[in-house]
Amino acid sequence: MKIESLDLPDEVIRFYLDSGIEELYPPQAEAIEKGLLEGKNLLAAIPTASGKTLLAELAMLKAIANGGKALYIVPLRALASEKFDRFRTFSSVQVKGEGNGGVRVGISTGDFESRDEWLGSNDIIVATSEKTDSLLRNETSWMQEITTIVVDEVHLLDSANRGPTLEVTLTKLMKLNPGCQIIALSATVGNAYEIADWLKGKLVLSEWRPTRLQEGVYFNGNINFHGSQKLIESRAKDEAVNVVLDTLEEGGQCLVFESSRKNSVSFAKRSGAKVAETLDKPTRKALDELVEEIIENGETEAANELAKCVRNGTAFHHAGLNSAHRRIVEDGFRANRIKVISSTPTLAAGLNLPARRVIIRSYRRYDPNYGMQPIPVLDYKQMAGRAGRPHLDPYGESVLIAKSYNEMTGLFDNYIDADAEDIWSKLGSENALRTHILSTIVNGFATTREGLIEFIEATFFAHQNDTWGIMDVVDECLDFLRYHGMLEGEDTLLPTVLGRLISTLYIDPLSGAYIVGGLKKAKAESITDMTLLHLICKTPDMRQLYMRSSDYEVINDIIMARSDEFAVIPPRSKELDYEWFMAEVKTALLVEDWINEKSLDQITKKFGVGEGDVHAFADIAEWLMHATSRLAGLIAPEMSTDISSHVALLEKRIHYGASSDLIELVSVRGIGRVRARKLYENGLKTVQDIKSSDIATVSELIGPKTARKLFEELGIASGLRPSGSAEGIKSETMSSIMEREQSTFSDFEK
Repeated sequence: MKIESLDLPDEVIRFYLDSGIEELYPPQAEAIEKGLLEGKNLLAAIPTASGKTLLAELAMLKAIANGGKALYIVPLRALASEKFDRFRTFSSVQVKGEGNGGVRVGISTGDFESRDEWLGSNDIIVATSEKTDSLLRNETSWMQEITTIVVDEVHLLDSANRGPTLEVTLTKLMKLNPGCQIIALSATVGNAYEIADWLKGKLVLSEWRPTRLQEGVYFNGNINFHGSQKLIESRAKDEAVNVVLDTLEEGGQCLVFESSRKNSVSFAKRSGAKVAETLDKPTRKALDELVEEIIENGETEAANELAKCVRNGTAFHHAGLNSAHRRIVEDGFRANRIKVISSTPTLAAGLNLPARRVIIRSYRRYDPNYGMQPIPVLDYKQMAGRAGRPHLDPYGESVLIAKSYNEMTGLFDNYIDADAEDIWSKLGSENALRTHILSTIVNGFATTREGLIEFIEATFFAHQNDTWGIMDVVDECLDFLRYHGMLEGEDTLLPTVLGRLISTLYIDPLSGAYIVGGLKKAKAESITDMTLLHLICKTPDMRQLYMRSSDYEVINDIIMARSDEFAVIPPRSKELDYEWFMAEVKTALLVEDWINEKSLDQITKKFGVGEGDVHAFADIAEWLMHATSRLAGLIAPEMSTDISSHVALLEKRIHYGASSDLIELVSVRGIGRVRARKLYENGLKTVQDIKSSDIATVSELIGPKTARKLFEELGIASGLRPSGSAEGIKSETMSSIMEREQSTFSDFEK
């Protein structure tokens, strides 16, 4: 099917022809035939790189040409950034007629309390499923104007963490905009027909790929495919390194999936020694530039490890890296400078980073309850699907590693020749339902128990199961919300002011109950930073650090020494409760080190985490301390004003990772905690002190480039009157920080 034959504006057709896209792939043509451009709902369950995004683009551009607005929902912020960059290329396409400008694109991934009404002026809005849920909770007006909804990675309905939010968000959107077109994109799953049926859409189910994929198992010196073998020359002790070198020899690149962060780092180091021998001078020079970037954007030993690997043409990639390092690695791989990435499975979850060959070095993952367990077939297919770059590689290969003949045959049976598992709703638990029942009532989607049942009947859970079994859980949730003062009424369900605030703050009602209870019990004279930090680290919304065997004695000693700082310490006789408590304290200690200006290198080594983890913990802690501040304002008559101001100050300190004496300096854009401390220790303690100083003095402390930007920010260098407050401070809101999250955190740290 030719692009020119599609029922689209001439500007759109010209855009794709100029991009080199003249003809649709078979699955794309099938989607057109099934009503993609006629407003019909559709689920495309097709392999990676088979053109799912183009289907979304065509539907969105057609909708915009007809005066509509599109919402593109993704599971990850990094993926939101990638899609935002792609859709911005439509800015020159005047689909709405001559003189109306090109397609406007917006992105929203942060600040869960913001309505982001400003986004309504855009034609395409990219958002995570959590952000979309929060926009619905905050009753953002433009949500009712959406005419096309694209749901990327819809198979994540099966995820215990993200699935319930995605499911309830989709259910609400279908009720809010019943005439809206829904385009769902997915990997191939066992019960795609069931998801399509729930969405009342047509199904495009295909295994077709633009680049041929060969799936095999390496064993005993050969990659074994169905009907053929490929001999791999032995040049190193590690068999996977030999497979990597064979790929590079043929001009390809490799993605290697490992079972853990530690293993991904080890493999990048080990393979780098051999990969370095294959690099030519231009590649080495290009890699040296990346190394400089990595060192400039990191302050930990992990940054140095990454730099050493990249110098050899390899890299590791996992969630512990800061966002700048992840971007450098991804861009370096796309530019064919980095030849091998050793990664945890996070890289397989949607990012567009294909390679000639994918090596799955371990098909087992650690489960805290069951130890090492085989991965699902769907996860294998996601990783294998990264093999083969369309229009660049003649083919793609995925390779599993086996240690015995029996293991090899098992891998063919259980992965290569197996079908992906069915997707099952995870909405049925109290943990999943509690927050969504409250938000459903707050937003008026249900105002009675019967209305709540009717709403649940519209979910994917009800599509797969009888709902009578879930009603006991619903009643338990309603009782919980009433008991904690978030809901009132029996026949008619009415949210209280507290319930409404907790819903818009986007926190679990259980977190709200913990925080409110803790604040009411707290006495101003005994409350410390740790008291408040432990309070938020106790909530189910906070990620917990794992307890290592070496932690127990250390953390227990800290608890004993600082016992008066904790509201309640469970008895040690209750082993499980006490162990949970220790994990909460350990997490609080990490955030305490962050706000007390411990270096990232110190924190990462002490807690065994990465830079990316520290920033992730700080982000969540800031969000929860913001919620605590808002809740403190609501229950102010019942508590000391000293506590309220303490909470508000702590929120700022978490935001900047700084002590209270630096808050004025770090509030100036571009001056992070490290530079602020250097200025402060050298007598420049306020904005006025800086303004009274000269640029030469400041340059000596923080460098001439940064000093010049600082003086411009304060309106000094240009002679302009400072903007913002009288001191020239341009404070950044939580939402602006969250929107900048995709860029490097190094400036934030410095």
